[in-house]
Amino acid sequence: MNPTSNPSSHRSTDRAARPAASRRGRILAGTAAAVALLGAGTFGAVSAAAAPAAPAAQAGAPAATSAGKGLTRTTTHLTLAAATQAAQAALDAAKKADRQVSVAVVDRNGSVLVQLRGDGAGPQSYESAVRKAYAAVSWNAPTSELVGRLGQAPTLKDIPGTLFLAGGAPVRAEGAPVAGIGVAGAPSGALDEQFAEAGVRALGK
Repeated sequence: MNPTSNPSSHRSTDRAARPAASRRGRILAGTAAAVALLGAGTFGAVSAAAAPAAPAAQAGAPAATSAGKGLTRTTTHLTLAAATQAAQAALDAAKKADRQVSVAVVDRNGSVLVQLRGDGAGPQSYESAVRKAYAAVSWNAPTSELVGRLGQAPTLKDIPGTLFLAGGAPVRAEGAPVAGIGVAGAPSGALDEQFAEAGVRALGK
């Protein structure tokens, strides 16, 4: 009998071949998976390398600058607490003398810091006090002195916001004006200025 024609022999050969083929399939599948993972890793590395870098600072962008030496100056201003103290002292002096007045304190630039209108003070006294204070700080002199200057320069009275009547006094720091106190409403400018000076003295205590 021809050995190759034996059916049992064919079955034995098939059984032997199938495990081998199965092993080869597993090896090939594993190899393919490894290649796929390696390829994915390589692609990720290439993609990461190809990603654009964060944009650098734009060329020519203006740099932060500051004013050079000698281009600025520092000024001294009266605090709100001090202005309130001075205004109250002036009003208290007027009240003690039984006078009904308004008091205003302005800063170095003429801006109003504090205004107090005493009980019974006339409506015109409110604005007059501000204008006297503004004149005093602008010329660094009591307004009673400024009245005397009108003889030589009568147009001074036409300067907006000022009032050349006694009742305004400057507040100084190292000789320079830092505020002005104006009082209006008393029977005379001399009394108004007396009360304004009481406010100035209150800051020197």
